[in-house]
Amino acid sequence: MSVLPNTVRQCAGQALLCVILPATLLCAGTGAQAAPNNPPPLLSLQEAMQRTLQQNPTLAVFDFRQKMLDGRAYTAGLNPGVRLETEFENIASGDDGEEPEVTVALSSVIELGGKRSARDQVVGGERLVLDSEQRLQALQLMGEVTRRYVRVVASAERQRLADDTVRLALDTLNAVSAKVSAGGAPQAEKRRAEAALIRARIVRDRVAARHKTDRVILAGLWGDTASASSGNFRVDGSVLYQLGSSGEFNTFFQRARQNPVLTRFASEERLRAAQLRLAESERSPDIQWAMGLRGTDNESGVADSGSLVLGFSAPLFSSARARGSIASARAALDSVAVEERAALLKIYTQLYDAFFRREQAIQSCRQLRSQVIPLLTTALEETERYYRNGRYGYLEWVAAREELLGARRLLIGWASEALLAGAEIEQLTAVPLTVSSPAESVK
Repeated sequence: MSVLPNTVRQCAGQALLCVILPATLLCAGTGAQAAPNNPPPLLSLQEAMQRTLQQNPTLAVFDFRQKMLDGRAYTAGLNPGVRLETEFENIASGDDGEEPEVTVALSSVIELGGKRSARDQVVGGERLVLDSEQRLQALQLMGEVTRRYVRVVASAERQRLADDTVRLALDTLNAVSAKVSAGGAPQAEKRRAEAALIRARIVRDRVAARHKTDRVILAGLWGDTASASSGNFRVDGSVLYQLGSSGEFNTFFQRARQNPVLTRFASEERLRAAQLRLAESERSPDIQWAMGLRGTDNESGVADSGSLVLGFSAPLFSSARARGSIASARAALDSVAVEERAALLKIYTQLYDAFFRREQAIQSCRQLRSQVIPLLTTALEETERYYRNGRYGYLEWVAAREELLGARRLLIGWASEALLAGAEIEQLTAVPLTVSSPAESVK
């Protein structure tokens, strides 16, 4: 079964919704008709993802982070401020002292080295990184939806298996009771059959509780845990066995190179390059200027004519003082390539593990479905017939039944493993498995 659709949503995960929706799971729950007893509606994976994208607060955080960057962009684009300065001199001198002086001036800074442009580029790089993080977060969130949905589907199948186990145990008890009543079996066999029925019902209750918990955990992604606990939706367990083909590892790995985890490094590289340019701009000293008027008061308190005051200042050795920040920014830029190679290696190993786990799980499911389960089903039918005819004992019948139920449990487990591994592959490649692995059922 593939784990991705071919449709696109509007919102933060628009481009990613088609990357992580299992195509076969999408069909589950579509166009379901209500039965006379009005069962809860079927929930498809697509609907679960849509609810998550619309209501999960994880992606909403990016709206606030975007507004923070808007504020930083506004500040980065401002010119240096202008200051008003007033200076008083000789205001406490005696009779023989100098006349008081008052200087009123405007001052500011002339930025050199392209500092304003560098600040704008840094904010622009931060926007690119934020966009990459948002796509990556949406991809991870949709992967989590898929995993939780698969667990709900698997627990639904386990619940169906538990119901079948109770039914078989009840049939066994009825057959044994009839045989005991006819004197063909000891009373102990009936007691063992009754105990087996009680155990089956206990397991059924536990499985039902687990299924309810899985539904609540899934609904927690869109904040609807209260109604989920009351069973406001159900899933189609048959999609658990729509596994698809294994595909080729090299094909998946080539697609994994377009994973947002890796494409994020391109944005990270632009940001750190902008930070390096900003650090290099500090080598050019800013020039501070001041211009104003200076006036004096004579003995009679009448102000004499003022004079124009003009001044400039600049820090010395700015280039030497900027070397540390430049070296730090350059090292940060150079580290991006190393981080990208490390991330690529990690993705390779994760993809390799997921690919071969999925391949092995698919093969196991096919063998169980096509060979093991049919043989055990026939064996159980024959054993039951021979027990009723008196040729086999109670233990042979129970053993045949448990072998069949055990094989069905294995099938559910391997099918879940295949789907979970497929979801991991799609999250690593950001490409639907249906592109190269047409969906097919192991049934």
